[in-house]
Amino acid sequence: MNSPQPQAVNETRLRVRYAETDQMGVVYHSNHFVWFEVGRVELLRQLGFSYRDMESKDDRFIAVAEAKCRYRAPAHYDEEIVVRTELLNVRDSVVHFGYTLRRASDGLLLAEGETTHIVTDAEMKIAVLPEKYLTAFRAAVGKQNGKPS
Repeated sequence: MNSPQPQAVNETRLRVRYAETDQMGVVYHSNHFVWFEVGRVELLRQLGFSYRDMESKDDRFIAVAEAKCRYRAPAHYDEEIVVRTELLNVRDSVVHFGYTLRRASDGLLLAEGETTHIVTDAEMKIAVLPEKYLTAFRAAVGKQNGKPS
């Protein structure tokens, strides 16, 4: 019997803090990228890895090479937000994540985004992910040896 595949999707809930809003009580746009990071770190944890350990024990960093966000509706102070993070694709030195932000109370889509990360070592030189990460990430997105399964 095969063991279950790790889930390549994570949902994390957070509540909008007053400090994350502007004078109108609307979330300032750059905070969406902070929330993407919260979701990304939790997805890695769900897959069985700590980003901290990836850096300190394996000398691997996933540096943001591209980030985009499409804003659909405003988020406001004290609303609960669901950050849905998905591992979209992985290659030896590239990891691609997708995100949606929804208001928890009614599911309204607030924003959609993506980030692409280049794997580096501590000197910021492009590096290959260690096999333990590649294997888990590929399993999570339904790939074996970089090819769809």
